[in-house]
Amino acid sequence: MRRQKKKSRHSKQTHNRQYKDRLWRMIFNNKEDLLQLYNAINHTDYQNPDDLEVNTLEDVLYLSMKNDVSFLVGGTMNLYEHQSTFNPNMPLRGVFYFSRLYEGYVADNNLMIYHEKRVRLPKPKYIVFYNGTKNQPDSMELKLSDCFENTDNEAPCLECTATMLNINYGHNQELMKHCRRLEEYSIFVQCVREYIQSEPSVEDALGKAIDTCIHQDVLADFLKKHRAEVTNMILTTYDKDLYEKTLKEDAREEGREEGRAEIRAELNEFKLLNKYLLKSKRYSDLERATEDIEYQKKLLKEFGIE
Repeated sequence: MRRQKKKSRHSKQTHNRQYKDRLWRMIFNNKEDLLQLYNAINHTDYQNPDDLEVNTLEDVLYLSMKNDVSFLVGGTMNLYEHQSTFNPNMPLRGVFYFSRLYEGYVADNNLMIYHEKRVRLPKPKYIVFYNGTKNQPDSMELKLSDCFENTDNEAPCLECTATMLNINYGHNQELMKHCRRLEEYSIFVQCVREYIQSEPSVEDALGKAIDTCIHQDVLADFLKKHRAEVTNMILTTYDKDLYEKTLKEDAREEGREEGRAEIRAELNEFKLLNKYLLKSKRYSDLERATEDIEYQKKLLKEFGIE
């Protein structure tokens, strides 16, 4: 019975973040919007949506693999993933995805990989769009090599780098300025979040958020056309209690991380102080500093360790 309950909680958590992931895919399933997003990220100016060749993996049967959006344009193999929770394992997922994408590219273009002539491949580019509730910087790199054990300072033979962009409202404003669709998505999600906190039900919050965004010309064309589908999507996947619990857990985790960072800094200071005291053969000061905090602070100041 306990095992069954645990599975149920995991399922609810997955559903709770699904609506944003599915909504993002719905919006950027449109070639025009996807090309605008590509141009904004890469500072390019492609105008013809037909230059973009979508090759998104759709439920590869034996791997149960599915990505959000992948496409070819301008000599690059682009993989775009949306994440509502921070996931440091995205580069590993990227390896799986790119492996299948290049396998398909080789087959579609009849490339001979067993000949002496080197094949030419589009350059991979991996972007993760993050809009979870946990604070993250505007941009950060996630590397597959960070997962490897026992590297012994030797460069691994395999690497995959994902650039994670924070698309919560207020972040990456320069990017938003060049991609109106992404900015509208960010505003809509923020609007839903705010109304959920103030309205008595998710239904009321969602209705107000959609009406407000339409009135302010935010995703207006999309929401008018897909209002019923968006409403049903959010109502069937959103769990308000779990959302509020997640906010509290994120806040507690941030507090714990700040505490751990302070402890690590203090330990580093103390290690450095020990090193200086041992080098100076001040053994009595070293012994006293381990028990007397005020004396330890005095010594830290003496050696300029602050």
